[in-house]
Amino acid sequence: MNSGLTYEQEIFVQDSIPVRLGKLATNLARISQLFSDSTHEDVVKSLIRETMYFIEWIAPDIDIDNAFELANLGRFLTRWLFNWEQAWNNTEAKNQIIQELGIWSDSVLQMSKLPVVQQS
Repeated sequence: MNSGLTYEQEIFVQDSIPVRLGKLATNLARISQLFSDSTHEDVVKSLIRETMYFIEWIAPDIDIDNAFELANLGRFLTRWLFNWEQAWNNTEAKNQIIQELGIWSDSVLQMSKLPVVQQS
């Protein structure tokens, strides 16, 4: 094990880039789903932090254009962490964030080139 990496990072980076991007897209979808339920505030914050680590651990291993997109995603997540109370307590802001999370999740999933499973 590389002593410069945390255990979680060491495990995460062992996956292929498409799998890592798939995990990132899944986290974004989970955040979006949980964000609409005010009983999951701590879980959402934790998932956001984990997602930001995922971005940090993926970006060095992908092409510059996709890394740039992930940096934009990181800025989007950071922006709402700084405005958490406003975002969490405002229905209109929540709806906008949920919509944007869906767009980001779809974009990252496309970036991964993993097959999309249609839910029935």
